[in-house]
This record gives sequence, structure tokens and C-alpha cells, in this order.
Amino acid sequence: MIRCFARAPFITTVHFASPPSISINSASHSPASSTSSSVAASRRELSLSIIAVASSIISSGHFSSPARAEFSEIPDSGGVKSLDLRVGDGEVPIEGDQVAIHYYGRLAAKQGWRFDSTYDHKDSSGDSVPFTFILGSTNVIPGIETAVRSMKVGGIRRVVIPPSQGYQNTSQEPLPPNFFDRQRLFTTIFNPTRLANGEGSTLGTLVFDIELVSTRRPNR
Repeated sequence: MIRCFARAPFITTVHFASPPSISINSASHSPASSTSSSVAASRRELSLSIIAVASSIISSGHFSSPARAEFSEIPDSGGVKSLDLRVGDGEVPIEGDQVAIHYYGRLAAKQGWRFDSTYDHKDSSGDSVPFTFILGSTNVIPGIETAVRSMKVGGIRRVVIPPSQGYQNTSQEPLPPNFFDRQRLFTTIFNPTRLANGEGSTLGTLVFDIELVSTRRPNR
């Protein structure tokens, strides 16, 4: 179940009813490494750890004052709700920037089935390859563009994307590279029988964990 609230979008420390407490903040960095591959692997492990910890905390439903994990609706987003798992300390992208993100995408339906993760997209060296796109190009589903616009580089944000801001056709990115994953994704979202039964709001809702890796201006 996805629980969305109206306030407090940022989460820096999550307090359990009993110890221990887990701190998640933008100052966290993996140890320095002598090779770029080691740095990338450490960053990947850290990002996935943050996502895994947040998933466990949110799903448990056990929070105590003063901190609670709460989603807030992004203004003028068409209903996209967000929760910052880690606030970045880098630049905020602007329209026309080439942005690189890692993401972990799931359907709200099918018990939260994970249909794609860029952390599993590897190059010839075995490093994870982020997804890149031009902000404002409209090739990407609106919910992801909306989420990225107010992020800082280094940040990780969980977003709940309603159908109107998700996939409207089978050519919008990001697309799972595996044919069978794409087929399962789109036959679920665009299932004509279930859509006719009024289940569209359930079928098309997406949950993405997004890490903003970098942003680059065209003229630099």
C-alpha cells in the first residue's frame, strides 16, 4: 500500500519506536576509491541501501515524533507526490539541460512489481549506466520530468505518479530494455477489459525512486 500525505516532503532522520535510528542525509558519501569503477559501485550500493531502508521504514508504518515519512504533492504537477530520501547538494537542472538519472521503477499494481532499474543496466566494464534525457523534450513521461525539475544533483526522491502523468503510449521513455518486461508493463497499464471496468487509476499508477546523477548545460 502506498501512503501519501499532504505535508513535510523531506526526511533526514527516521526515528523508530525503539533503537536504533537511521540517518539519511545529503552529507553521506562512500569512501574514496582509487578507481572510477569502485566509486561507481560504492555509490550504487549507497543509493540502493537508502532506497531499501526507506522502503522498509515506509512499509512498516511505525513512525514516532518528531520525524515522519510523508509524501507531498509537487505544485502544478497533475498529482505527482514526492518524498525526498536524500537531499542533494548539487545543481538544480533547468529546461534544456541534459540530465542523467538512475531509477528504480515499480507498478503500484501487481504487488509493486519492479519493471525496470537502471542500476541493472551495465556497460562493458560492469558499471551501472544512468538514463539520460533532455529536460523539457517531452520524450519522457511527465511525472519523471516534474520530479527531476526540483531536485538537486546527488538527491534521491521517491515519486508516486498518477496515470495522467505516466505512460500515455508505448513509445514514452524510460522503457525497460527487456521485451517481456515492456510487454508485461504495457499490457497491464493498457488492459482494455480492466480499463473498461474503471481500474485505470490503479493500473497506471507508477512508483519511481530517482537519483539525480548529473545535469549539463548545452553550451558548456
